[in-house]
Amino acid sequence: MFFLLFLLHFKLQQHFIPCRGKLDCNAKQWRLFADILNDLAMFLEIMAPIYPICFTMTVSTSNLAKCIVSVAGGATRAALTVHQARRNNMADVSAKDSSQETLVNLAGLLVSLLMLPLVSDCPSLSLGCFFLLTTLHIYANYRAVRALVIETLNESRLQLVLKHFLQRGEILDPTSANQMEPLWTGFWPSLSLSLGVPLHRLISSVFELQQLVEGHQEPYLLCWNQSRNQVQVVLSQMAGPETILRAATHGLVLGALQEDGPLPEELEELRNRVRAGAEKDSWVIIRETHQVLNKLFPKFLKGLQTAGWKTEKHQLEVDEWRATWLLSPEKKVL
Repeated sequence: MFFLLFLLHFKLQQHFIPCRGKLDCNAKQWRLFADILNDLAMFLEIMAPIYPICFTMTVSTSNLAKCIVSVAGGATRAALTVHQARRNNMADVSAKDSSQETLVNLAGLLVSLLMLPLVSDCPSLSLGCFFLLTTLHIYANYRAVRALVIETLNESRLQLVLKHFLQRGEILDPTSANQMEPLWTGFWPSLSLSLGVPLHRLISSVFELQQLVEGHQEPYLLCWNQSRNQVQVVLSQMAGPETILRAATHGLVLGALQEDGPLPEELEELRNRVRAGAEKDSWVIIRETHQVLNKLFPKFLKGLQTAGWKTEKHQLEVDEWRATWLLSPEKKVL
């Protein structure tokens, strides 16, 4: 049984926790997840003596949850420390955080020593205090995470800002977008956007490759699966943060064609064609959205910079695959 638990722990750490870089991309969500899972692990430890038959399994599950918490919590703490170190003073911020945590733990120990004689003889009162304090703990962590204002764009924040821009022609500032960013629902968006995928995932024939690169002037290649609402992007060796931001914007624009809500006139016409089934060839839609983005994206990028977003870097999930191909005569990648 312990061997099976060890294998489960290893698989969870290998596949669930790293989640291909989403700890950096969605640090706020994973921070909140780690806090809730830690409270759940403590609840299992409290319940373990009540059911002696399942004691070993309950304690093992609790320790397994704490192992996940240690990975997710430690990683997201590092990410948030980088965000808070505005003067490149990560050591000072970490020291302040550690000293505050030590002081809080000491205060908690003193309070627990005072409360222990009062609740030790009444299990129901102990559970009541646990649930009350746990509720306060989760609420306090939710408010703390919600108060964070991160000026770099991840997929959720980019989707919120882009949707507002397409519908109203305005750019949300970082404070407003962070307030609207989902922490509970919307953890994984409905659109599957994959950046930096290998080329063989987009094409299966020379004809598809020709369709993909025909008349192309941007250092990324994009494939859209309408039925699965899936966008996959191959990035060039020359692709920088601005190119990656445009590629992600392009993918989200394609996803918006399958959603409700007002869109600019050019995109509204494309959406009507997609919904009516008049245009089943995704390559044609991709080329036409390229032309639309040539007009919209410079305005969108300038608006992001004016609103206070940091566009020279991002928190989009990008895989490491890169490709090399010849662009149109206007732009070439060697």
